[in-house]
Amino acid sequence: MSDNVLHDAFVWLNDPLNWQGPDGILTLTAQHLGMTAAAVGIAAVIALPLGTWLGHVRRFDRFSAGLLVAANTSRALPTLGVILLLATAGLFGNTATVIAAALFAIPVILTNTYTGVRGVDAGVTDAARGVGMGGTRIVWQVELPLAVPLVAAGLRTTIVQVVATIPLAALAGGGGLGQIINLGFGTQNYGQVLAGGLLIAVLCLVIDGILAVLQRVVTPRPLRVSGRPRTA
Repeated sequence: MSDNVLHDAFVWLNDPLNWQGPDGILTLTAQHLGMTAAAVGIAAVIALPLGTWLGHVRRFDRFSAGLLVAANTSRALPTLGVILLLATAGLFGNTATVIAAALFAIPVILTNTYTGVRGVDAGVTDAARGVGMGGTRIVWQVELPLAVPLVAAGLRTTIVQVVATIPLAALAGGGGLGQIINLGFGTQNYGQVLAGGLLIAVLCLVIDGILAVLQRVVTPRPLRVSGRPRTA
């Protein structure tokens, strides 16, 4: 990496004008986080209930295994390719990126939720039934609390990956921090390109750190081992 590019990146980041206005860093960061929240929210609404149900029922293991394989295979689809396909259908910018990122996020949440719930010891659920608990109470009071470490880990991984994927929105006319990189390439200002990359990297690290703390907080104390949550 050229020293001039690194120097130009820090100069660009230290310019107050680049932080203000509708195209400033703060506004673009807010757009970036908004798209991330929308994509992960859509994925969670689909994957969390489905993964919980599949893990709880246990009678459709072959179907569940096939569905998980298919879901994880879909991750091989390039997100940019999905965005371009959506663009041909008339969906551009932020909308296309949120949908593509949600499709990318579903497999991780689905797999971790299913694995967490399915991994609860059958003896524990049998004991819960023995004391008169119904299926719904077993899910909410037994299985999900024990599955929290894996579910939280899946959400944490997904959110960070989506934050790193959202910059593709700029290639489809959308917002977010990817605009900084896209504009830098367009004007051959590689210091700006590096600055945009640094901003995204720092945002990923900050969010991952916050989520690591939240993951530990929501993990029941008996499931924590050496600062890391574990499954039952």
